[in-house]
Amino acid sequence: MKLVVGVLTGSLGILAEAAHSGLDLVAALITFLAVRVSDRPPDAEHPYGHGKIENFSALVETLLLFVTCAWIIYEAVQRLLFHVVEIDANIWAFLTMGISIFVDVNRSRMLYKAARKYRSQALEADALHFSTDVWSSSVVIGGLALVWLGQNVFPGYAVLLTKADAVAALAVALIVIFVSYQLGRRTVDALLDRAPTGLADQIAATVRTVDGVLEMERLRVRRAGAKTFVDMNVAVGRNLPLERSHAIATAIEERVHALVPDADVVVHTDPRESARESLAERIRTIASKRQLTVHNLVFHDIEGQIVLDLHLEVDSHLNLGQAHALASQLEADIRADLPAIAEINTHIESRGSGVGDGEDVTELSPDIVEQVRQATEEEVGLKHPHRIIVRRVNGDLAISLHCTVDEKLSIEAVHDATSALEAHLREQIPHLERVLIHVEPMDKAPK
Repeated sequence: MKLVVGVLTGSLGILAEAAHSGLDLVAALITFLAVRVSDRPPDAEHPYGHGKIENFSALVETLLLFVTCAWIIYEAVQRLLFHVVEIDANIWAFLTMGISIFVDVNRSRMLYKAARKYRSQALEADALHFSTDVWSSSVVIGGLALVWLGQNVFPGYAVLLTKADAVAALAVALIVIFVSYQLGRRTVDALLDRAPTGLADQIAATVRTVDGVLEMERLRVRRAGAKTFVDMNVAVGRNLPLERSHAIATAIEERVHALVPDADVVVHTDPRESARESLAERIRTIASKRQLTVHNLVFHDIEGQIVLDLHLEVDSHLNLGQAHALASQLEADIRADLPAIAEINTHIESRGSGVGDGEDVTELSPDIVEQVRQATEEEVGLKHPHRIIVRRVNGDLAISLHCTVDEKLSIEAVHDATSALEAHLREQIPHLERVLIHVEPMDKAPK
């Protein structure tokens, strides 16, 4: 309609709109194909999906609009300065532009709604084009109105007012250039993986509120079509178990999804020393790096210097030379990480390297069971001995038992009492190789 009426009336404004609408048709076809392709799932060649085809199609549309504007500006300058064109501002010209405005208003609304729902930059580009068509069509109607006034109301100004059509065409071109520049800049930003303005700061602020996160070390955000990709490195306590670190990462993903529902989030946790980490925790961490286990860590402050005593567990199949080499390596690591420790005394002990053969001889050892029961009752603080089990392992005896203590008793007092009971049993029972004493509060005692 615009093309036919523009040719018949000689209106450059309408012809400019016809060219604009023609390119909109091409752009809409490009968008249609781009949206179909961008919705395909990721594959081996495109592991991040096909979303950027939408950004590319929006860029093509932008370039087409710039070409259109260049032609409109050239033709408008020719009419303003060099050529006089007769324009017939009749009812068909006004009717055509009115219908154009009605169509543009409705289709831009539909496209904006779909663009917001599916977060599609290609659909947003089309909606933006059609919304600007409303304003450009209005400018053309204004120019035609001035031409009509010159022809029918103010004939003395007819030549001057006829120029209004070319001015209207220039106005259309400037509007389209401005809008196209805004869209093109966003499109190029997406193609170059520029982070959306302000989004990284919002995500970082949200992640720092997650319990267990020590610091946000790196954050990268980019968009491809309707998809937002977020990957980050966060620091967590180095003594946390694997399950806890995973739970922190999951909580971060949930927070980011609440902020950006369509986000593809990758969280990498880095172990870091925390300000609340104790000396004992730091030493256990140092030992764990060599897959070693330590216990009974005791620190002494002797004349301003820290002395450390610890027990190191090694596999029983190692010889003394190998075990001593492990101890020396561990001590060197501790001194390098904690230079404030002046002296380290390491006790090496076997932790076993498998499941040994054993035999339950409780039923065959009533005298030993009674000895254990009496010795426990006589020890101050220990009561109700039960679940007494006697085993024979590699020719020696191993005894385990449960007993109760006052729950208000300090752990140090409980340890002293169980150590005394263990020493007493070793004196009374020959070939006793191991004693395990499990203590529990009195309210947990069996009825």
